[in-house]
Amino acid sequence: MRSPRAPIAVHLYRTGANLIAPLAYRKVFDKLRAQGVSEARLPERMGKATKPRPNGDLLWFHAASVGESVSILRLVEYLGTAHSRLNFLITSGTATSAEIVAKRLPPRTIHQFAPLDSNKAMGRFLAHWNPSAAVFVESELWPQMISRTAALDVPMALVNARISDRSAKNWTRLASSARYLLSHFSMIHCQDERTVEHLRHLGLEHAKKGVNLKSLAGPLPFDAAVWDELKVQNADRPIWLAASTHPGEEEIALAAQKSLLAQNPKTLLFLVPRHPERGDEIEGLIAAKGLSAARRSRKEPITPETQIYLADTLGEMGLWYALNPITALFGSFSDVGGHNPYEPAYAGSAVLYGPNYANFEPTYSDLKQAGAGIEVANQAELAGKIQELLTSPEALSNIRRKARNFAKAQDNGLESFAEALSNALALR
Repeated sequence: MRSPRAPIAVHLYRTGANLIAPLAYRKVFDKLRAQGVSEARLPERMGKATKPRPNGDLLWFHAASVGESVSILRLVEYLGTAHSRLNFLITSGTATSAEIVAKRLPPRTIHQFAPLDSNKAMGRFLAHWNPSAAVFVESELWPQMISRTAALDVPMALVNARISDRSAKNWTRLASSARYLLSHFSMIHCQDERTVEHLRHLGLEHAKKGVNLKSLAGPLPFDAAVWDELKVQNADRPIWLAASTHPGEEEIALAAQKSLLAQNPKTLLFLVPRHPERGDEIEGLIAAKGLSAARRSRKEPITPETQIYLADTLGEMGLWYALNPITALFGSFSDVGGHNPYEPAYAGSAVLYGPNYANFEPTYSDLKQAGAGIEVANQAELAGKIQELLTSPEALSNIRRKARNFAKAQDNGLESFAEALSNALALR
């Protein structure tokens, strides 16, 4: 298959990316090393494989970070069952995604850090792994990664694509380049109609809306023994969860907790920052508010005096969602744009969220319509709604049931999506 001619902007990008590659390597190496990644794995970012390629067909999934990587695990597992001789490679760029994915790898699946987008790194990567087909997740679109893979006649799909209005304006300025890169995908699956419209405006008529992959991911796993242990430590206290907080949002959660403590001194808040490495900073905020905390990373137990349980660890979100009847899902009280509400909903946790959820707008709308989630405008409304639910067992039970039903209703889309992807990539 002959590839279309690359626009001048793509050529200029390639030249620049290749020139700055040594500096980029050093920067990402230093960052991964500081985050505790093994020295042995750092060369993966240069396209140097640290594991052998399995024999037979290999389906490569490329994702950016934690959310995108986790969203495909159930799909990979399903495809592995449907195609018993197919192997899988997942690449991502962050230490956090590598750590979490490593704990949940489906059978016949390997994880590697993604190669940087330079000519040499991509050449090494593709020469070693020689993928039979490739799937790019959401907006993780690197020009040389796409064009070098397409040049090998590897069937490619873009799944769960999402483009904001702001990004679409930038793409329009480089319409020919965007059209060139995205034309390499035989399947473009979008998670909302807005993205479909943006892509079709660029001339990509095969872009279609489909099920959001994050809705198919299923409930997050957790250690049942740890759940039992923490349940005993809670001693039936009223509890709630502030999930995936970002800078500026911890103050909102702590203020809400102080309001709740004024009404019931036994109330316990599980505070889970999006980035656990901020644990020391957040512990300082808690102390400044005059609240007492226990930290998960230090294995400190919950005592009757504990008012905040700072869960500053990785890979335990399934535990926190399963343990807490109420989840305040953050990222929606700042300009982050919200986080995936399917995860707490699958666990049967009532979902409360703020007004800023542009990244999941259709999903939050459906969640609210199903009676499975509640939008609150600010800290005062958040505290008020949590207090209302904690003191109304029947109302809380009702919304938890609706949340679980909302999530489970999405399961029906997994088989049809896997079949469509298999057909687009000619998987055997």
